[in-house]
Amino acid sequence: MTFAPHGKHLIAGAWIAGDETFTSEPAHGPSHDFAIGRIKDVDAAAQAAEEAFWSYGYCSRQKRADFLNSIADEIEARAEAITQIGSQESGLPEARLQGERGRTTGQLRLFADHILKGDYLDQRHDQAQPDRQPMPRPDLKMMQRPIGPVAVFGASNFPLAFSTAGGDTAAALAAGCPVVVKGHSAHPGTGEIIAEAVQAAIAKFDVHPGTFSLIQGGNRQVGAALVTHPLIKAVGFTGSLGGGRALFDLCAARPEPIPFFGELGSINPMFVFAGALANRGAEIAKGWAASLTMGAGQFCTNPGVAVVLSSELSERFAETTRAALSEVPPQTMLTDGIAVAYRDGQQRVAGTRGMQEILTSMCDQRNATPYLFQTTAQNWLANDTLGEEVFGPLGVIVTAESEAEMQQVALSLQGQLTCTLHMDAEDTDAAKTLMPVLERKAGRVLANGFPTGVEVSDTMVHGGPYPASTNFGATSVGTLSIRRFLRPVCYQNLPDALLPE
Repeated sequence: MTFAPHGKHLIAGAWIAGDETFTSEPAHGPSHDFAIGRIKDVDAAAQAAEEAFWSYGYCSRQKRADFLNSIADEIEARAEAITQIGSQESGLPEARLQGERGRTTGQLRLFADHILKGDYLDQRHDQAQPDRQPMPRPDLKMMQRPIGPVAVFGASNFPLAFSTAGGDTAAALAAGCPVVVKGHSAHPGTGEIIAEAVQAAIAKFDVHPGTFSLIQGGNRQVGAALVTHPLIKAVGFTGSLGGGRALFDLCAARPEPIPFFGELGSINPMFVFAGALANRGAEIAKGWAASLTMGAGQFCTNPGVAVVLSSELSERFAETTRAALSEVPPQTMLTDGIAVAYRDGQQRVAGTRGMQEILTSMCDQRNATPYLFQTTAQNWLANDTLGEEVFGPLGVIVTAESEAEMQQVALSLQGQLTCTLHMDAEDTDAAKTLMPVLERKAGRVLANGFPTGVEVSDTMVHGGPYPASTNFGATSVGTLSIRRFLRPVCYQNLPDALLPE
């Protein structure tokens, strides 16, 4: 099945052309022209979303669940075409796109099942106590209610699972909130075909067409207009720290500030304890190399740092990692801009005093090759910039002279999406000492694994203290993500006829 994009925005059920266009820059295959978003497109989409909220926000959970399942069905019906255009635009292998499509449809179906159970509403009831002294208590009921139209920004590194109908969109729609998506210019054709799937589901279940709109990228002013539009009540974002912080500040500066749920990246450090290093050092090193280079390192949970105790074993660990990384061929990065940023990050790390190059390579144009560096804990602690994310397959080994110094490294960390412990039974006491620090630093702490796999489930937390995310109490993955687009309402002495479902 061949898909030829028409390059228009989807606004309130209509495909709208623009005054100007931008041309896509695919990794391979033909390029296409797409309309550049305009301020008036943002206003039209937001107005339609507000109108849709009065029906969609108050429809039954069953209808919303059916709608979510239908979006998943329509995406699967376009599977071959989605893989084709997604692979061309992103350079990701077909198997990765197929897996990501499964994750996208899987989370839509999971959210559909979750809202039918009703637990997410957090319903509470304090019955009236008219005879209570010294004052009677009224009848009080509380439940979570949808907040209104939500803006979602497509991510560069996940053209399906974190973009047009990805986690933020699925969570907002599950909550009862219409969505306006600003598509990412790295994969506009993929965004368009997914929008067609959502549009088909809207028609099938007679959902208000303003419930979903897609405005293509190409203009930063559109993003600013979207987060400052007075009808938008929350924002979901996955992207860079600089871009996310700029949008966050705009949300906070509005006359009516709104929540900005930004996932901004992380270095995801691993702490390798002495017992694990002695017993499984080579295995951990090879696993780290595989995780570090998966998808050219373009995962927000890419484990970029390994902290180990300095010894002959740590030198073996470094050499095993180097050997494994040296066998990885060049990989295509998602965009030219990401490739440039990766090279800039590599040069920043290489230029840091006290940094030893263990594996250096040559990457050019849109290709990425691995790099591996090593430094001491004291040098790490003296250079704040080493804690900044390098988006790509670059690893840093930090050698500590003691467990106390390892803890100092942990204490120096900014907020993280993940922290990992590699430990055996004899490392339990050392790990216990580090745990209070790590759970304050990260949204997810894991043992004896690698963080690049993020399960979409009830228990997953994909977030963390700033700058990993802008809201430490939220997650952008899993059913708990729906709560971001709800707010509690208390109903006092209201008759049942006035209460929500």
